[in-house]
Amino acid sequence: MQNKPVWLPDLVRLVDYNGNWEKYLEAIYEFFRQDFVENRPSFRGVRLSLKRHPVIQGKEATFWHLVSEGKYEPDRLPDLRRCERIKWPRPIIEAGEQEPTLKVWENERDGETRICLWFSLEDEDYLVVLAKRNNYLLMWTAYPLTYPNTKRKLQKEYEAYKAGAALS
Repeated sequence: MQNKPVWLPDLVRLVDYNGNWEKYLEAIYEFFRQDFVENRPSFRGVRLSLKRHPVIQGKEATFWHLVSEGKYEPDRLPDLRRCERIKWPRPIIEAGEQEPTLKVWENERDGETRICLWFSLEDEDYLVVLAKRNNYLLMWTAYPLTYPNTKRKLQKEYEAYKAGAALS
């Protein structure tokens, strides 16, 4: 990505840790801790919280959602593309709706209201998802968008949300 915004951190690559998975895992967890445990961000003035349980290998459930993929919790597997972008969710959240590389909208999933923040620039697409709760937002997940059909679906959803917001 040649025109990466200055506010978006570089990728954290496994090769930078000599291919040592254990060291890499601890390093990306420390980035997560700095961004979401030690100093919690907010979005639209609402504080973010984490899903802590189940704690696996001493790491919160939200961390595993940011660095692994899979439909069922016990079967999730680490995803290097997600791991490499561990430093992206917080700056995307903080960049907010004024950033031209972001599309922000709300949707309903499983009876919950979610806030989607879609970073899109050149050949890079990355989605951050927050879940609305009564007095806070829950950092739900974040992941690179790799399938064209997923991007088309999200684009339609975004356009429908914007059209509805324009009518309100």
